[in-house]
Amino acid sequence: MAGRLEGRVCVVTGAGQGMGRASAREMAREGGKVVVADINETAGRETVDLIEGDGGTAAFIKVDLRDSASIKALMDGTAALYGGIDVVHANAAVHETDLTPNTSIEELSEDVWDIVNDINLKAVWLCTKHAVPYLKNSDAPSIVNVASTGATVAYPMAAAYCATKGGVQMLTKASATDLVKFGIRVNCYCPAAIRTPMLEKYIDAADDPAAVERSLRGAHLLPRLGEPEEVAKLAVFLACSDSSFITGASYLIDGGALAWRGQNA
Repeated sequence: MAGRLEGRVCVVTGAGQGMGRASAREMAREGGKVVVADINETAGRETVDLIEGDGGTAAFIKVDLRDSASIKALMDGTAALYGGIDVVHANAAVHETDLTPNTSIEELSEDVWDIVNDINLKAVWLCTKHAVPYLKNSDAPSIVNVASTGATVAYPMAAAYCATKGGVQMLTKASATDLVKFGIRVNCYCPAAIRTPMLEKYIDAADDPAAVERSLRGAHLLPRLGEPEEVAKLAVFLACSDSSFITGASYLIDGGALAWRGQNA
């Protein structure tokens, strides 16, 4: 039986690890031709190897998401390689804790603020902008952006991250409104604590990593961390025709974190 993305050309940014890698692999399992886009060539090519090992089709294109020309080259290169673009999954993101120990709003440097905004928000717009000329030629085009529960509730010491993820949520709605005339659907999803290398780095850097992980798990009604593969299933749903009457939407995938004000022990 054909996969839900059979023959579709899918671009996934930040596909060298975490949710991006899981989504790229799941899209390939569903028959997609996947372009793995990442600034880390070694990690990106590892994802390609995993996809090809699963029997899927994938290629790596290096991209610097702080460079508009590089993003345009990613979309142009994808179309040249596979004949067009059907799905853009703007997954890549960075957190200020990845860049500096000084993350409180009064200490955060302007340079770090700019990096987080460039990668988490501006690049999502640029991916959309530079993909639209190709998406317009698809018979079922879809853009899937990644926001966060931090788009709705604030995380401490994460003003730039939360601001950008709130921006992604509204950019998704605005993009859906502007692009409906081309039949392009635009949606996003909002994960809570997912077991990714970025999260594990944050946990490991804490004075008491076990306590931090307990706190992250405890915020979920389902008292565990989410797995990238679970998120990938949602990304595929939003990318494929199963969600054909959904656009401008924002989906929580948060283990119930925003459904209550509790903390599991």
